[in-house]
Amino acid sequence: MSGGVDWFEVSRRLHRRYEGKIEVLPKVPAFHRGHYAVWYTPGVAGPAEENAADPEASFHNTWRWNTVAVVSDGTRVLGLGSIGPEGALPVMEGKALLFKALGGVDAVPLVHRARSVGKWLELLELLEPSFGGINLEDIESPKCFRLLDEARERLDIPVWHDDQQGTATVTLAGLINAAKLTGRDLREMRIVLVGVGAANVALYRLLRAYGVPPENIVAVDSRGILHSRRGDVEALRERNPWKYRIAVETDGGWHGPKDGGIGEALVGADAVVAASRPGPGVIKKEWVRRMNRNAIVFAEANPVPEIWPWEAREAGARVVATGRSDFPNQVNNSLAFPSIFRGVLDVRARTITDEMAIAAAEELARFAEERGLREDYIIPSMEEWEVFPRVAAAAAAKAVEQGLARYPLSYEEELERARKIIRATLEKLKTLYQAGLIEPLPEEIEAAIRGAARG
Repeated sequence: MSGGVDWFEVSRRLHRRYEGKIEVLPKVPAFHRGHYAVWYTPGVAGPAEENAADPEASFHNTWRWNTVAVVSDGTRVLGLGSIGPEGALPVMEGKALLFKALGGVDAVPLVHRARSVGKWLELLELLEPSFGGINLEDIESPKCFRLLDEARERLDIPVWHDDQQGTATVTLAGLINAAKLTGRDLREMRIVLVGVGAANVALYRLLRAYGVPPENIVAVDSRGILHSRRGDVEALRERNPWKYRIAVETDGGWHGPKDGGIGEALVGADAVVAASRPGPGVIKKEWVRRMNRNAIVFAEANPVPEIWPWEAREAGARVVATGRSDFPNQVNNSLAFPSIFRGVLDVRARTITDEMAIAAAEELARFAEERGLREDYIIPSMEEWEVFPRVAAAAAAKAVEQGLARYPLSYEEELERARKIIRATLEKLKTLYQAGLIEPLPEEIEAAIRGAARG
């Protein structure tokens, strides 16, 4: 419940009412036989031959330039766990809706029954000719790490795992501004990572690329502080080399290789980023009191954060962020993935690098800073649509700078292009709604969810 709304029950009702959230519509005139002769037989043989001679032409002649596959096996869905492909499908469809509404990107939800990394990779390679990018979603750890790494190597289109890169990008943006608000340099901050799953493994990689030294980072999993002498560290080398790397590189951070849990790790910390299990009580108030003055607390578990925001503030935290929309400073992946893909699709990028994610994070942070940083406003909200073209332009410009763009555009050129595409998408949606071609929500539900969103 939030603001008097049972979101689960409302969502069930509305999914049944609308029978899904997205559909496919023509984008060209298609009203008579002449039109069909152009778009299908015999005329379509022309672009078909062109694509066969030069596969790159498919980015110009078809939907491929603007289309992403949202792919999941349903093995780690939201807070629900391994619920299978059918269980995952409404989530993937929701992701596709956000791609379009926020980034103007066409996205196709695809769920499947493959489980091994080998079958996964085979599937992605077989699908590659139809899409301009791949968004991996809701995949169990540590399989998700190997899958992302190998897919990025094998495919010649951008592959992104939102639970890793999306969460890490928005978290980094929030940390950049939280550091400014508290008079710190992020590269010199002492940071504790609680939970060493998809989000924090990716965040660790981004923090290192951003310039934070490993001795300034302490990572804590369910067995305690990660360090090179922990009893299970050699087993991690084989089972989870990504976590093993963090254990060896950080070696317990400023504490050194010693045992302990979250409470011990937070002693002398400037910031904590928790992406672990739902709370409350995963992080205790007395542990936050052990942190340095003006502490920064990001508690990102859903539906209940690891510590309630008011408890963190009572314990001395100055800046608090969560993953929830009904609290200030929501760390929301939706600020990253639609706009980053908008940018990389427009320049026909071959991949998405950590440097491109950092450029996006810096642009998110800059946008919020220009509007005036406050303790309850360190990152933009989804309603501030103007941020999306700017993040798209930042990601695109970095792709061009790194030599990864097939179709180079400047920051200014992509900014204008992204604005045009996203604005047109919003206008089309509004026009369909005003014409009665999109059925409105029942009045009582619309009023209730608007009230909950405001409050």
